Amino acid sequence: MSRSAEPCGEHPPGQRPPAAVAADALLALADGHHARTVRALGVHEAGGQLAKAYALAAPGRGVTEEFAAAALRVAGAHLSLGDVRGSLGLAVVIAHAGGDGDYVLVHSWIEGHMSDLAVFTGPAGRPGLLRPGRTGLAPCVWEAAVLAHEREAFGRRVLDGTGPLADRLAAWGADFLAGEVR
Repeated sequence: MSRSAEPCGEHPPGQRPPAAVAADALLALADGHHARTVRALGVHEAGGQLAKAYALAAPGRGVTEEFAAAALRVAGAHLSLGDVRGSLGLAVVIAHAGGDGDYVLVHSWIEGHMSDLAVFTGPAGRPGLLRPGRTGLAPCVWEAAVLAHEREAFGRRVLDGTGPLADRLAAWGADFLAGEVR
């Protein structure tokens, strides 16, 4: 078996990427990339589970109390089905006032070191119209930053934590991401 001098998929600097790479679209995204503000909304009971809640906002937008309450209601309805999905009773809820509408992400830890994700969408400023997102919809770059923090917090505070479970859950519940995410 012969080995190529350069790994498959890598190109020397200055060489054109494969045609499937949407270079113009990627550069346009890079030009418009910006920070978004994330803040903690606390730990709540939602659908019988412990849910860490976050507010995430695009520039010029904010998560109102009405939107935060609607996000927790939507999350509670979704999380109430936890028993049939193998839920472990811990979740993360993100109320995202995005640039093109409102989003609610409900991420919960389930059996077998796995997780469950539901995304709800609606028009900006109309939380009563939040509905399940289309099949295949996944977190945006800013939502993924929050979920990456939460994956680390869950692993560090609960799975690798020491002491009684109540202490581990308290440490997990206090470990919030806040400030700007990119």
